[in-house]
Amino acid sequence: MDVIQYKCPNCGGDIKFDPASGNYSCEYCKSSFTQAELDRQTNAKVEQAGGSAAPASSADKAADTAIDDARVYICPSCGATIVTDSTTAATFCYYCHNPIVLSGRLDGACKPDYVVPFRIDRRKAESIFEEWISRKKYVPKYFYSREQIEKLTGVYFPYFVYSCDVSCKLEAQGTKTKVYTEGDREYTDTGMYHVRREGSLGVKHALRNALNKANKVLSDSVLPFDTDELRPFNMSYLSGFFAEKRDIERAEVEPGMIQEVTDHAVSALNASLAGYSDITAGPGNITLSNGKWWYALLPVWTLTYNDNGKIYYFSINGQTGRTVGELPVDRDRLIRVFLLIFLPFAAVLLLFFYFVL
Repeated sequence: MDVIQYKCPNCGGDIKFDPASGNYSCEYCKSSFTQAELDRQTNAKVEQAGGSAAPASSADKAADTAIDDARVYICPSCGATIVTDSTTAATFCYYCHNPIVLSGRLDGACKPDYVVPFRIDRRKAESIFEEWISRKKYVPKYFYSREQIEKLTGVYFPYFVYSCDVSCKLEAQGTKTKVYTEGDREYTDTGMYHVRREGSLGVKHALRNALNKANKVLSDSVLPFDTDELRPFNMSYLSGFFAEKRDIERAEVEPGMIQEVTDHAVSALNASLAGYSDITAGPGNITLSNGKWWYALLPVWTLTYNDNGKIYYFSINGQTGRTVGELPVDRDRLIRVFLLIFLPFAAVLLLFFYFVL
């Protein structure tokens, strides 16, 4: 398995994808490259394999050694050992901090079809995080530290993408009932109707998380993404970020996805039957066709933190800025605030009962 680093054609420094400009930048000579310019520097062999930069030499190839669920690689820049789990596809060397893409992790069936590049860079993500926590009360002071904020990590998470056509058709007898009074008599009018509904709708790019270890609440809560920005996958987008490969098969999520689409169509069909009784639509009135599946990597800024054994999560949609998460509570501060409010109130209450009653 190759350990790939993307190098600047001008100075040989490491280049990373820049969300702010949508191009690739070199931190050393400050050069900037478009995707087309980077592709022109592509090694033909790696391009055929789906990459976009020359791989490390054979001497720099990873030592693909499995240790339970871990994998061990050798950094081609400094020779340090890099340990990842079995789903990591892009990471950094902890010693020289150079970005590394583990190309073999995204080959074959695990090669994504599409990617949505980060639109929000680290500076913007940190600003969003700081604004978010500033609106929260009773958060421990240590959580506002610079060290804590620097743990914010840009990660490409894997998702399945599904599109299909939905046809709805129903023919049935329905009733409408009207109750009214005239004088001291009550009348009930019941009308019988032949009801027909027929239509179609398109489901475009419905998403399902494809990583077992992802926090399901957060991976779903950062949705939706603007899937009109899906781009054909190129490993160069991963440079400068972490990335995970999927470890869930399509067969595991397909029944749930089909059920969700069907339930949505049934709900829409039943909404059109408002006013009629003795008639409801069911799954048998729905037909799905032209179903297509893809696999995509989507951008998320994430922060995980441990507070006295409890794990808290925070995520930002790296494309739209949608924020979701939870924060620890400073219980000591909360108790102090409670006492500051309760004790004076209790004292006034006692004085009232002492002097008035």
